[in-house]
Amino acid sequence: MLQPHQPLLEAAVPPQRVPARDQAGPWHSEAVCRRDEAGLFFAPSKEPTAARLSREEAAKRVCARCPVMVECREHALLQPEPYGVWGGLTAAERRVVLARRRRREAELQRAVRVAAAG
Repeated sequence: MLQPHQPLLEAAVPPQRVPARDQAGPWHSEAVCRRDEAGLFFAPSKEPTAARLSREEAAKRVCARCPVMVECREHALLQPEPYGVWGGLTAAERRVVLARRRRREAELQRAVRVAAAG
Protein backbone atom coordinates (compact mmCIF):
# COMPACT_ATOMS: atom_id res chain seq x y z
CA MET A 1 0.00 0.00 0.00
CA LEU A 2 1.29 3.46 -0.85
CA GLN A 3 1.97 5.86 1.97
CA PRO A 4 0.72 9.47 1.57
CA HIS A 5 4.10 10.84 0.46
CA GLN A 6 5.67 7.71 -0.98
CA PRO A 7 6.75 8.19 -4.61
CA LEU A 8 5.04 6.05 -7.19
CA LEU A 9 7.71 3.78 -8.65
CA GLU A 10 5.66 2.10 -11.36
CA ALA A 11 3.33 3.43 -13.99
CA ALA A 12 -0.28 3.15 -12.92
CA VAL A 13 -1.29 0.76 -15.68
CA PRO A 14 -4.06 -1.69 -14.89
CA PRO A 15 -2.92 -5.34 -15.08
CA GLN A 16 -5.13 -6.09 -18.07
CA ARG A 17 -3.03 -3.64 -20.12
CA VAL A 18 0.15 -5.61 -19.53
CA PRO A 19 -0.58 -8.94 -21.19
CA ALA A 20 2.17 -11.33 -22.14
CA ARG A 21 2.92 -10.62 -25.76
CA ASP A 22 5.59 -11.10 -28.35
CA GLN A 23 7.96 -8.19 -27.71
CA ALA A 24 9.89 -8.98 -30.90
CA GLY A 25 6.89 -8.35 -33.16
CA PRO A 26 5.64 -4.92 -34.19
CA TRP A 27 3.29 -3.45 -31.58
CA HIS A 28 0.77 -2.28 -34.17
CA SER A 29 0.04 -5.85 -35.29
CA GLU A 30 -1.68 -6.36 -31.91
CA ALA A 31 -3.61 -3.07 -31.90
CA VAL A 32 -7.34 -3.47 -31.32
CA CYS A 33 -8.02 -0.58 -33.72
CA ARG A 34 -6.80 -2.68 -36.65
CA ARG A 35 -10.24 -4.30 -36.52
CA ASP A 36 -12.16 -1.01 -36.32
CA GLU A 37 -12.89 1.59 -38.94
CA ALA A 38 -10.21 4.26 -39.35
CA GLY A 39 -13.04 6.83 -39.44
CA LEU A 40 -13.48 6.34 -35.73
CA PHE A 41 -9.93 7.53 -35.06
CA PHE A 42 -9.62 10.33 -37.63
CA ALA A 43 -11.95 13.28 -38.14
CA PRO A 44 -13.76 13.82 -41.40
CA SER A 45 -13.44 17.33 -42.77
CA LYS A 46 -15.77 19.93 -41.22
CA GLU A 47 -16.98 17.53 -38.52
CA PRO A 48 -19.35 19.28 -36.07
CA THR A 49 -17.97 19.61 -32.53
CA ALA A 50 -20.58 17.37 -30.89
CA ALA A 51 -19.96 14.63 -33.46
CA ARG A 52 -16.18 14.95 -33.03
CA LEU A 53 -16.40 14.67 -29.24
CA SER A 54 -18.67 11.63 -29.50
CA ARG A 55 -16.39 9.95 -32.07
CA GLU A 56 -13.28 10.67 -29.99
CA GLU A 57 -14.88 9.18 -26.87
CA ALA A 58 -15.80 6.05 -28.84
CA ALA A 59 -12.22 5.79 -30.13
CA LYS A 60 -10.88 6.20 -26.60
CA ARG A 61 -13.09 3.32 -25.44
CA VAL A 62 -11.48 1.13 -28.11
CA CYS A 63 -8.02 2.29 -26.96
CA ALA A 64 -8.88 1.54 -23.32
CA ARG A 65 -9.16 -2.18 -24.06
CA CYS A 66 -6.08 -2.33 -26.31
CA PRO A 67 -3.05 -4.35 -25.12
CA VAL A 68 -0.64 -1.97 -26.89
CA MET A 69 -2.19 1.35 -25.86
CA VAL A 70 1.00 2.55 -24.14
CA GLU A 71 3.19 1.70 -27.16
CA CYS A 72 0.72 3.41 -29.48
CA ARG A 73 0.63 6.54 -27.32
CA GLU A 74 4.42 6.75 -27.18
CA HIS A 75 4.61 6.29 -30.96
CA ALA A 76 2.21 9.19 -31.46
CA LEU A 77 4.14 11.37 -29.02
CA LEU A 78 7.55 10.60 -30.51
CA GLN A 79 6.59 10.94 -34.19
CA PRO A 80 4.61 13.25 -33.46
CA GLU A 81 1.30 12.27 -35.05
CA PRO A 82 -0.61 15.51 -35.75
CA TYR A 83 -4.07 13.97 -36.28
CA GLY A 84 -6.39 11.38 -34.82
CA VAL A 85 -6.77 9.45 -31.60
CA TRP A 86 -3.64 7.45 -30.77
CA GLY A 87 -3.13 5.55 -27.53
CA GLY A 88 -6.29 7.02 -26.06
CA LEU A 89 -5.25 10.65 -26.61
CA THR A 90 -6.52 13.19 -29.11
CA ALA A 91 -4.11 15.44 -30.99
CA ALA A 92 -4.87 18.29 -28.57
CA GLU A 93 -4.25 16.06 -25.54
CA ARG A 94 -0.95 14.89 -27.04
CA ARG A 95 0.14 18.51 -27.48
CA VAL A 96 -0.50 19.08 -23.76
CA VAL A 97 1.50 15.96 -22.82
CA LEU A 98 4.39 17.04 -25.06
CA ALA A 99 4.40 20.55 -23.58
CA ARG A 100 4.50 19.10 -20.06
CA ARG A 101 7.37 16.79 -21.01
CA ARG A 102 9.33 19.69 -22.50
CA ARG A 103 8.70 21.78 -19.38
CA ARG A 104 9.82 18.94 -17.08
CA GLU A 105 12.94 18.38 -19.18
CA ALA A 106 13.81 22.09 -19.05
CA GLU A 107 13.30 22.14 -15.26
CA LEU A 108 15.50 19.07 -14.88
CA GLN A 109 18.25 20.62 -17.00
CA ARG A 110 18.07 23.82 -14.92
CA ALA A 111 18.33 21.81 -11.71
CA VAL A 112 21.36 19.94 -13.06
CA ARG A 113 23.07 23.22 -14.01
CA VAL A 114 22.34 24.73 -10.58
CA ALA A 115 23.64 21.62 -8.81
CA ALA A 116 26.79 21.59 -10.96
CA ALA A 117 27.43 25.28 -10.31
CA GLY A 118 26.84 25.18 -6.60
